[in-house]
Amino acid sequence: MTRAAVVKQLRESFRRNGYVRRQNPVRVAEEGSRRYRKGEELRLTASSAEELRHVRRLLREAGFRPGRAFVKGRQYRQPVYGRQAVARFLELISE
Repeated sequence: MTRAAVVKQLRESFRRNGYVRRQNPVRVAEEGSRRYRKGEELRLTASSAEELRHVRRLLREAGFRPGRAFVKGRQYRQPVYGRQAVARFLELISE
């Protein structure tokens, strides 16, 4: 699969039902990084186990390290952790 095809499919998956969870800088400043431990996170949603495998394969082909997937609301969520990974993903799909 070409890089352009991988990027296109990731873009479509994110726009369909992906979202980003951001760290709250105010809480980090107030509570400190030891107490407020949430970081940056990107989540892609898949409606089936087969679609989840496809999303994980696309992420690996694009150079990302997918986290452990989980079920939420009868759908699979595929997280990608880290501020740099989230920024790189958003830059990649905005091209």
